[in-house]
Amino acid sequence: MSKLAPLRERHTFSNIPTSTVDAPNLLEMQLQSYEWFFEKGLAELFQEISPIEDYGGNLELHFLDHYLDAPKHTEETARDRNATYESPLRSAVRLVNKKTGEVKEQEVYLGEFPVMTPRGTFIINGVERVVVSQLIRSPGVFFTSKFNKGRTWYGAKIIPNRGAWLEIETAADGAIYVKIDRKRKVAVTSLLRALGVPTDAAITKLFAEVDTDDDVKYIEATLAKDTSTNEEEGLKEVYKRLRPGDMATVDNARQMINDMFFRFDRYDFGSVGRYRMNQRLSLSVGEEQEDRIFRLDDLVAVIREVIRLNITQDPADDIDHLGNRRVRAVGELIQNKFRVGLMRMERIGKDRMSTMELDQVTPSQLINARPIIAAIKEFFTSSQLSQFMDQTNILSEVEHKRRLSAMGPGGLDRNRAGFEVRDVHRSHYGRICPIQTPEGPNIGLVGHMSQYARLNQYGFLETPYRKVVDGKVTSEIEYLDAYTEDTKVVAQAAERLNEDGVFVNERVEAREKGQFAEVDPARVDYMDVATNQMVSVAASLIPFIEHDDAQRALMGSNMQRQAVPSVIPTAPRIGTGIEPQAAVDSGQVVAAKANGEVLEVDGKHITVVDDKKEKHIYRLQNFQRSNQSTALIQRPLVKKGDTVQQGQIIADGSSTDQGDIALGQNLRVAFIPWYGGNFEDAIVVSEQVVRDDRFTSIHIEDFIVDVRDTKLGPEVITRDIPNVSEEKLRNLDEEGIVRVGAEVRTGDILVGKVTNKGETDLTAEERLLRAIFGEKAKDVKDTSLYLRHGEAGKVVDMKTFSREDGDKLPSGVIRQVQVSVAQMRKLQVGDKFAGRHGNKGVISMVKPQED
Repeated sequence: MSKLAPLRERHTFSNIPTSTVDAPNLLEMQLQSYEWFFEKGLAELFQEISPIEDYGGNLELHFLDHYLDAPKHTEETARDRNATYESPLRSAVRLVNKKTGEVKEQEVYLGEFPVMTPRGTFIINGVERVVVSQLIRSPGVFFTSKFNKGRTWYGAKIIPNRGAWLEIETAADGAIYVKIDRKRKVAVTSLLRALGVPTDAAITKLFAEVDTDDDVKYIEATLAKDTSTNEEEGLKEVYKRLRPGDMATVDNARQMINDMFFRFDRYDFGSVGRYRMNQRLSLSVGEEQEDRIFRLDDLVAVIREVIRLNITQDPADDIDHLGNRRVRAVGELIQNKFRVGLMRMERIGKDRMSTMELDQVTPSQLINARPIIAAIKEFFTSSQLSQFMDQTNILSEVEHKRRLSAMGPGGLDRNRAGFEVRDVHRSHYGRICPIQTPEGPNIGLVGHMSQYARLNQYGFLETPYRKVVDGKVTSEIEYLDAYTEDTKVVAQAAERLNEDGVFVNERVEAREKGQFAEVDPARVDYMDVATNQMVSVAASLIPFIEHDDAQRALMGSNMQRQAVPSVIPTAPRIGTGIEPQAAVDSGQVVAAKANGEVLEVDGKHITVVDDKKEKHIYRLQNFQRSNQSTALIQRPLVKKGDTVQQGQIIADGSSTDQGDIALGQNLRVAFIPWYGGNFEDAIVVSEQVVRDDRFTSIHIEDFIVDVRDTKLGPEVITRDIPNVSEEKLRNLDEEGIVRVGAEVRTGDILVGKVTNKGETDLTAEERLLRAIFGEKAKDVKDTSLYLRHGEAGKVVDMKTFSREDGDKLPSGVIRQVQVSVAQMRKLQVGDKFAGRHGNKGVISMVKPQED
């Protein structure tokens, strides 16, 4: 807890020393991934398409450097005006005319780009959204097996980041076949010939040292099935399988294979795929662009490994192992979408180059930013992974940003996913929480990162361990991915050590490839850093979780995320020690940026003067509506004249107490029967709990009315409404909009509005009046915004949006009025109640205290 300057004293009753390692910032994955996108990801994309050449080879368009301007709005303005928090993206572009040698440089606008807030969220149209990270199969090579005729035969899949898949399999007679891009299979030697190993002798020599089985000679068996004998026939053979019905000539075939495997725009392993190939096949190839295409040596290495596995009968690779699954975080997801927009832009640019006059064309005329803007907008508004943030309380926010989904574009489908994918895997230890996952159809497909987990540069999950040297635990921390951990022996965190860090016991409880055993201390390579290393933040908040049943712990960690913030938040009497970190990393509490003295404090801001006499103003949220209609409120914790240290918490959030996460209340619970009132999952509550406002919460609802331009003239906001009593108009101002601070009930008018009536519904009397008085008698009908049934409360905010102020409104709408009504909700019969251990129930009766 050292880094937080805790506000309340804590006693630790644990026998195990608390972790010496501070868990990484809980939002680190989101923030770092987005930062990577702007520093490296964008540059990679521009490198891929630059230069754009026209079809005749006369013009070349180069992208130089790119940068973001300052955001148009602040975060607060974007939220207030229902706008997007975004910045303009610009790039310097150079156009070279090869015929004349003329060079034009210009700065072009590439659209608005949503900016991530310091809390790891995006504000899109005034609403906070989160991009959930995706857990997908890693590109690279992957060895498979299938049982046939009394033994196991092995194969492999070579999966690039983009491009054609290669699937290799061994038939029951020992011949090795390859399927290219899921088409018909062809003998693997035909493909080798097509790639430049023409003769039988050359092929046999390549595999002589591994193909040593006495019973089956794999290469001989394959050559016996291969109809081709040289490079030309090999090329034709492969071409016939890929393009049946087309005329197979050597040139056609060579061109097709070259395009399919050796062109970077058609085939790319990505740096991750190349890293996995190197790791699995013990190669040492670089990760530059030219090394990321397919190589003949890759194919040879894969076939060698297939033959070796066929002989040794070692277990095949495990598809669900975290060494074979990686995380695509927000930066990479945006990069993939941005690439689509850039490709469309490139195509439009090429078309424009061929139609425009060469001597008059400028870079800005060739570049159309629309496809990029459309791609980014589509991603943030309608992608399955860009989600409406769960803002019920602080914990639900943090856990939403740490969520990992196996679904989404390029991922799994919940209706077709089997049991193996959903299951807890040994490699999840310290990386993905085995407890916290939804209970419905998404069980196991949506997970959460463990508390200490982080991503490495390739997107693989890593977890920290303390290094052990000769049976002595050092203070050195190393992060290991699942693949590396499989080769190590790891001791558990509760193992006893003496003062020098040497294991006390002669046998140490440790894990090796996920198996538990007691080993000699000298064999131990690493030791866990903390006892809660394997679980997520929500599960770490459950005290004594080790004694809970797994299903109930799952319900407990999921239900903590549904806790509605109380008016009087109370920290738990019994916690686990990670409450402050969860609160601080959420970004909902306010921490001092520098040492200083508090100059002024009120409900809206805190001003601190630091040692250099600089003023720091911290604005506080007040009665802001969250996505789930709970109230976001920040309360000052300091008084005027207090001295504050850097990092000290100076204001609480809506579900924190003195900087500790506070999701519920400390109640006295009795386990006794009560006249059938608490049968099964029912709960009886004392009236005192309701009277003391222990579980009272504030909910804010927004009510919106549109003022439209109709065929019969525009609608009007007014206090002058036909057939409405003065009593109903008491809370409206002279313009016809309810006052902030007014108490309103069901059926009260929030915004008075009238619409012109159509000529069709005129009665005879009305027609007579119209004839006498002319236009003055024109009739209007009441279309005011009334508070809907069941709602009541106090008006806390009123905003108006209009086209004149530059607000984006739907077509036909001239003006929009939004009224926020806050409601205090007390505990009542039918509310759901739960503890942290999955012990949930519904209130059946609220009884007087004397009962």
